[in-house]
Amino acid sequence: MKANFILLILLYLMPIIVIAQVEDDETEETDTSSTGQTLFSAADEELLSLGMKDFDDRSRNYNGIRVSFYNVENLFDTEDDSTIMDEEFLPKGMKGWSYTRYKQKLSNIYKTMTAVGGWAGPPEIIGFCEIENRKVLYDLTTKTPFLKYDYKIVHEDSPDARGIDVGLIYRPSSFQYISHKALRLSFDFDTSAKTRDILYVCGKVNKKDTLHIFVNHWPSRRGGQAASEPRRIAAAKLVRSKIDSIQQLSPDANIILMGDFNDHAEDKSLYQTLGAKHHKDNLGQKDLYNYMYEIGKNWKMGSHKYQGHWGTLDHMIVSASLTKNTANKLVASETGAKIFAARFLLEQDKKYMGLQPYRTYAGPKFIGGFSDHLPVYIDLIYQEKK
Repeated sequence: MKANFILLILLYLMPIIVIAQVEDDETEETDTSSTGQTLFSAADEELLSLGMKDFDDRSRNYNGIRVSFYNVENLFDTEDDSTIMDEEFLPKGMKGWSYTRYKQKLSNIYKTMTAVGGWAGPPEIIGFCEIENRKVLYDLTTKTPFLKYDYKIVHEDSPDARGIDVGLIYRPSSFQYISHKALRLSFDFDTSAKTRDILYVCGKVNKKDTLHIFVNHWPSRRGGQAASEPRRIAAAKLVRSKIDSIQQLSPDANIILMGDFNDHAEDKSLYQTLGAKHHKDNLGQKDLYNYMYEIGKNWKMGSHKYQGHWGTLDHMIVSASLTKNTANKLVASETGAKIFAARFLLEQDKKYMGLQPYRTYAGPKFIGGFSDHLPVYIDLIYQEKK
């Protein structure tokens, strides 16, 4: 099965190579030989094996769903929106963003999610952050092979100055939409500050159990972790308040939080304010469990890399109800959440050694990669009656 999956990845990588060869005036910039992707040390191979450990590429056969989150690193369209600061990602902007590059970016996201999904196709539910608007999700789901899966879009515009939003797409055959709401984040200590909304989506999985989803992109660490922490604590309070409301009506509600939280599992916003526990043992009925705590303890692994250090700011957090091995009910897979560290999503880190995510831009230089973050995912399945 693993050999089949490697073949699948290779098949999806072939179009990327072709794109790099046929780019008009961008051929030199997308020369993958400069990234050294084909050179891997023994330590690099260890990281790759960690990232793909226990990867299950089998079909889910309507017995569950795969839920993934991906920070796609500035997915902007090429049109000028006078209401936001998108000048950097315009054809005449500093990044030299073009329709050709935009199409390549969409194609790369599709290839990544197809690989994450395995033989069952892309994940049934995918959350995104760093998207400009609904249009980029529409183009992603209609102008790439995503089209054949009939994905539907959930999105609301955020007040972020750059127009950065979160969004979600889902396969209606596996997830039946009920409602959604954009949770607006504000700060008592800085009423003029604007940031991304938190997207709440409710629906049924395979017409059975209700699932509550939160897609997050919490305030950045700009200015330093300590100075910016109150903003993420405010985000945690907002989400916790909504979860409390859900659990007041349904204490065993199935809840999943995914996103780029810009904090680690042990930081105050996640551990204390949100209450995302580090261990599954002895969880209370209304507790949350963060799968990324154990992964984050391994310094050789992470969902992103900053100044030579791997870290895990992208999380999968679930309600206690999803951790219990209960028959005929939606539960999280025993393998837990994973970071998808496939070989084609990584390149050599020439400055700090080892590997790093193969991103779209290195500063102002277009290198034609995927993202500065790696995707994370988890399977929610139905246990058969015992």
